[in-house]
Amino acid sequence: MFESNAADHDSADPQPIADKQLAEKIERHAEPMQRLAHEVAKTLVGQQVLVHRMLVGLLTGGHLLIEGVPGLAKTTAVATLSKAIHADFQRLQFTPDLLPADLIGTQVYRPAQQEFVVQKGPIFANLILADEINRAPAKVQSALLEAMQDRQVTIGGETFPLPNPFLVMATQNPIEQEGTYPLPEAQMDRFMMKVVVDYPTRNEELEILARMSRTRRVEEVTAVTTPSEVMQARDLVDMVFVDQRIAEYIVDLVMATRKCEAYGLSISQWIQFGASPRATINLTLAAKANAFLHHRAYVTPQDVKDIAMDVLRHRVMITYEAEAEEKTSEHIVQMILDAVPVP
Repeated sequence: MFESNAADHDSADPQPIADKQLAEKIERHAEPMQRLAHEVAKTLVGQQVLVHRMLVGLLTGGHLLIEGVPGLAKTTAVATLSKAIHADFQRLQFTPDLLPADLIGTQVYRPAQQEFVVQKGPIFANLILADEINRAPAKVQSALLEAMQDRQVTIGGETFPLPNPFLVMATQNPIEQEGTYPLPEAQMDRFMMKVVVDYPTRNEELEILARMSRTRRVEEVTAVTTPSEVMQARDLVDMVFVDQRIAEYIVDLVMATRKCEAYGLSISQWIQFGASPRATINLTLAAKANAFLHHRAYVTPQDVKDIAMDVLRHRVMITYEAEAEEKTSEHIVQMILDAVPVP
């Protein structure tokens, strides 16, 4: 199901003497995640990387930004995952006329009681699908920013905590599409990963045709896990071992986006801003979740390399010179991954 394996590592892996009891717990609690992936695959054809990243988001509480042109099943993927978890789910269609109150709620006056009461909005759910997030105005983006970062919202001067787990999976069309606007850099940094969805292969499209070219839905999604199982798995992800050499490798990857000359890269003219310390934290958490999904109690360099592009691509801001030379943030991140020595 997942695209990497411990046997694929191209360098010596730090393999500590893992606690056998922890390894057994990880083996047991990773099984619901496999059931979840299998259930999503009943509806979603292909897109294994997207499904894997959604599971990483679930295991770490990291929000996902999913980008791709219309028609690539971005919304279907998130909605299917939500149905496969017995949890509260809300789909929000972002439009230019959306108001913050439509998202977080507002105060409503009750004449009978002669008082204002709080009417909570759809943001109070475990899983939020923010569909076409880059169509929303700035005020809505600010309201969502507080919810994503602090797991709370403020209504009429009163603060309300959001349920746990709380996860935002947002979809967006590329900014070249008509009627869309780039997200603020501050909000982009709140997303743990940006996953770019590509067109299906020929065989996958034939499978899509066989499944979907009918007027009636053939197979409904069944809930195969619960929020409590997700939270138990998160506790184990926190316990996954990260060797000091792996930690230094992660820091070097992020530092190379800011001081590339120190790592033998002459690409500073292409980088406007490098990744923030939040990238270091998120890359470590995502690598631990990747190890967990492969039933391991320790992180390897390949875990970091597997996930680094999605964690860093939206945090490296490129210059106009880079755009003129047709260089993207993905090009820069790949050059850094190739240049920084693997422990």
